[in-house]
Amino acid sequence: MDIQELKDKRIAVLLSGGVDSSVVVYELARLGLHPDCFYIRIGPEEKEEWDCSSEEDMEMATAVAHRFGCRLQIVDCHKEYWNQVTRYTMEKVKAGFTPNPDVMCNRLIKFGAFDEKMGHGYDLIATGHYAQTEWIDGRKWLTTSPDPVKDQTDFLAQIYDWQLKKAVFPIGHYEKDEVRRIAEQEHLINAHRKDSQGICFLGNIDYNEYVRRYLGEQPGDIIELETGKKIGEHRGLWFHTIGQRKGLGLGGGPWFVVRKDVVQNILYVSHGYDPETAYKSDFPLHDFHYLTEGVTGLPEKITFKIRHTPEYHPATVEQLPDGKSIIHSAEPIHGVAPGQFCVVYDECHHRCYGSGEIAL
Repeated sequence: MDIQELKDKRIAVLLSGGVDSSVVVYELARLGLHPDCFYIRIGPEEKEEWDCSSEEDMEMATAVAHRFGCRLQIVDCHKEYWNQVTRYTMEKVKAGFTPNPDVMCNRLIKFGAFDEKMGHGYDLIATGHYAQTEWIDGRKWLTTSPDPVKDQTDFLAQIYDWQLKKAVFPIGHYEKDEVRRIAEQEHLINAHRKDSQGICFLGNIDYNEYVRRYLGEQPGDIIELETGKKIGEHRGLWFHTIGQRKGLGLGGGPWFVVRKDVVQNILYVSHGYDPETAYKSDFPLHDFHYLTEGVTGLPEKITFKIRHTPEYHPATVEQLPDGKSIIHSAEPIHGVAPGQFCVVYDECHHRCYGSGEIAL
């Protein structure tokens, strides 16, 4: 975190009630800054039925802001979340794609709707993401965090260049256990609070439950790819992702989901650990989204990831004249699915260029 970048700036902190954003406030207070804190509220309509953690989040956020002498305001982005993020998620899921609500939540809500409502009055928006930014040759880049397991640059790879310019990640240079240690040393109220596992903002709501609310169920056949034999039934293609091997409810496994036929409503599965159909070395991307203003091309040699894992895969990029690009991975990748974001980094996975949607 560059101290010069913070000097004389109006800073807004997105405070969630979790340990990461609380340590953000501590880090800024340590520098003699008193940022304004904001809690983004996005509760589902039927509050009592869905989520009870948001009340606790609010209490934690209030205590932390008070402790460091910062103002805390609640910003309601309920409508925007359900109109934008949920709509994107359900449209993709219905079409048989694999969406990423957390990625779109950062673009549309944390750095989007919040900016429209309050953030526009601030020079910088600080969050508890495990990511860093660097100025290189006069341009601001998103760069990776030293904690490969927690690094969240993949969740930020669809934000706009103007949003990146305003973003600051005060704990991005730490590893998770260091953040916990700071919280314990400072006796922060949520030092031992567990990380939330659900979808961004939805607390402990299960993803399948979230989808069921909107799309219901649509039973269809599960067919073994190699034999064409029906071996079971699914309750809706949208509950399954390519490469999935758990939760299929089939005996004699392991089974992998290898294909979805949206028109016929058929889920194709394959036996064994390495069904070739589930692996791909080459796949096209469309609408590649560049994070850094003025950067419009990818280097030939890159690393990439298609899901939130610590591994980066080496690859080369072939850029086509129509604006599409093809990723040629050095090794076959499991579970490549249309609709997923492929996040692209430089060869030593330091700078993040942005991401594109996989189109198969």
